Amino acid sequence: MPSNDDIPKGRAVPSGRLSRLARFGSIATGVAGGMIAGGARELARGNRPRLGNLLLTPSNALRVTEQLAHLRGAAMKLGQLVSMDAGEMLPPELTDILARLRADAQPMPDRQLNAVLTAHWGREWRNQFETFTTRPIAAASIGQVHRARTRDGRDLAVKIQYPGVRTSIDSDVNNVATLLRLSNLLPPTIDITALLDEAKRQLHEEADYTREGAYLARFGTLLADDANYRVPAFHADLSGTDVLAMDHVEGVPIESLVDAPQAERDRVVTLLIDLTLRELFVFRLMQTDPNFANYRYDRAGDRVVLLDFGATRTLPQGVADNYARLMRAGLAGDIAATRSAAIAIGFFSEETARTHDAALTRILDMAVSMLTREGPFDFARTDMAAALRIEGRSIAQDRATWQLPPIDTLFLQRKIGGIALLASRLKARVDVRGLIERYLPDA
Repeated sequence: MPSNDDIPKGRAVPSGRLSRLARFGSIATGVAGGMIAGGARELARGNRPRLGNLLLTPSNALRVTEQLAHLRGAAMKLGQLVSMDAGEMLPPELTDILARLRADAQPMPDRQLNAVLTAHWGREWRNQFETFTTRPIAAASIGQVHRARTRDGRDLAVKIQYPGVRTSIDSDVNNVATLLRLSNLLPPTIDITALLDEAKRQLHEEADYTREGAYLARFGTLLADDANYRVPAFHADLSGTDVLAMDHVEGVPIESLVDAPQAERDRVVTLLIDLTLRELFVFRLMQTDPNFANYRYDRAGDRVVLLDFGATRTLPQGVADNYARLMRAGLAGDIAATRSAAIAIGFFSEETARTHDAALTRILDMAVSMLTREGPFDFARTDMAAALRIEGRSIAQDRATWQLPPIDTLFLQRKIGGIALLASRLKARVDVRGLIERYLPDA
C-alpha cells in the first residue's frame, strides 16, 4: 500500500452497481473520443492513423488508469493481477497502464469512511477510541488503513474496506475484461478465462476480512517462536467482514533497504526466501501476494514484519511434491529431470517442450546454474534475468503451443517471482542452494 505521504485527497468510491457500470461506460466513451481526436490530428498532418496507435496513446492510457483507480475494488485489483501474472505477454503500453494501478489508490472521503464504520461499530463508534486518525496511513485497491488507539490502550492499524467492493467483484471483473477486449487493449490471442475466474475467487476471499483475520492469527501462531519475523496480533473483537483490526507495528518499507549495508540486505532477503520455502514445504500455506508493501522491516528488532494475508492459499501436497522434485533435479544439475519436473508442474506442455527444445534447454541451463552454484548467488546480476525474460517471451508468443499454467502454480510463481524481484532490487547475495537443502536434506 502507498505510504501516508503519497496518498492523494479522498475521492468517493462508486458503490452502487449502476454507478460503477456508468463509470465503465465513461471509460469506453473517453477512449473512443480520444481515438477520434487523435485520428483527426493524424489526418490533418497527412498521415493515415493506425487503430492500435490511436487506442494506446498516452492520453487514453492515463484515462483508463484514472478511471479504474477511481473504481478501486475488483476493477483496480484485476489490473494489478493481470499486470503481474501476464505482463510478459501484453503490449508494453497496456503493461504500463496496469502497472500504475499497483500504486495509484485514493482514499475515501471522511463522510464515506464514517458511514462504513457506523455500519460496522454503531453510531457511537468513536467512544471506544482515544484517538482515530481520519487520514489513512495507507490505501490500496480493496481498502485503506487507519491508525487508532483504543481507550484500553491498544495501538492499532485498522483496515477498512471500500463500500460496494464485495458485491461488485463479479461484474467488475467481467466489465474490465470486456473493456480490454472491445478496446483491443488485450491481444485476442490471449485467453485469460481461467485467470479471470480465479481472480473472482481470490477477490471474494480477499474481500472477506474475517477470513484474512483468521490467516493473520494462523501465521502469528506458526511464526510465534521465530524472532526473525513479526506478525501483528489480530483483534477479533473489533474486526469483521469489512473491518480488520491488528497491532500497529513500526517498520520501514522493505524496498527502502536498497541503501542499507550489504549484510543487512542479504539477511533480509535470506529471511524472505527461507519463509517462502517454509510456506511451501512445511506450512503448505502461502501468502501469495508479493507486493513490496506487504513487508516492512523493524530495524530495532532486526525482524521482517508481515502485514497482509488476504491472498493466502492452501497448497496441495502434490504441488509441494512437484516443486521438491524440480528443486532436487536442479540441485543435482540434471537437466533432463528438471525438464520433466517443469512439465509435471505445468510450466510447459509436452508439445511446447518439443517445439521449443533449444529455448527451453537454455532456460533450464540458466535456472540450474543458480541451484548448482556453491555459496551465495548474486541477485544483482541482471544478465540472467534479462536472458530468462527473452527466452520465456519467445515461447509465450507461440500461441499454438502456449498454455496457462495451473492456477496454484501461477500464484506460487507469482510469489517466487516477486521475492526474486525484491532480491534483485536490493542487490542481495543469498546462499539459495543452502536454503533449499535445509528443506530438502535428501537432495
